[in-house]
Amino acid sequence: MVDLIDGLKKCGIPESAAEPLAVKMEAYIKEIILFNSAYNLTNTSDRDELVVRHIFDSLAAWPKIMSLVECSRSDCDETTTVTLADIGSGGGLPGIPLAAAFTCAGIENVRFELVERMEKRCAFLENCAAILGLKNVTVINSEAERIDPEAYDLITFRAFRPLDKKMTKTLLRIVKAGGKLCAYKAKAASIKEEMNGITALVPEYEVFPLAVPGLEDSERNLVVITK
Repeated sequence: MVDLIDGLKKCGIPESAAEPLAVKMEAYIKEIILFNSAYNLTNTSDRDELVVRHIFDSLAAWPKIMSLVECSRSDCDETTTVTLADIGSGGGLPGIPLAAAFTCAGIENVRFELVERMEKRCAFLENCAAILGLKNVTVINSEAERIDPEAYDLITFRAFRPLDKKMTKTLLRIVKAGGKLCAYKAKAASIKEEMNGITALVPEYEVFPLAVPGLEDSERNLVVITK
């Protein structure tokens, strides 16, 4: 069995937060396994695969996303709330693990909106947020195209379709000026090809390698686009 606490620490989760976060993630995994066949949440219901390919993969970016949150606060008062959106949240990845990490690390004034178009998945997400005690999470039953302009400081998305011109325009519209789009992606070569198709909209971007415990042989990266 994959050691969840050890993997969380390797993802950069503070030691004091790793154990309570592991408890929340085990509960979350149980919910995914319970409802996966009905809601088609992930491509596996195996506990260890869920831990490595979904929980660790989501949280490997936590240190970088936390630093982006801190940067977005630098121009405003510490009490100002930073709002992150997980677009096309599906089963809550990466939104729920990230929100749980912020909660367990005691980082306040950071809110997550899980944006999901399928109503039954939204019911699942609301149930998970309640079970895990994630008071920093709101579930939004909507398509990204219907979200108000400049609604978010940061946007994350994972297991999402490739960035085409239409979706890129939508995401840039709903993130604030100076805000960031954080895309979980795989191989750098594929990223370059994908981004070449939207150069007119995104002339510059940054790629940050992610070290996912248990996926050392698989290339994972976080693409960060600044509006």
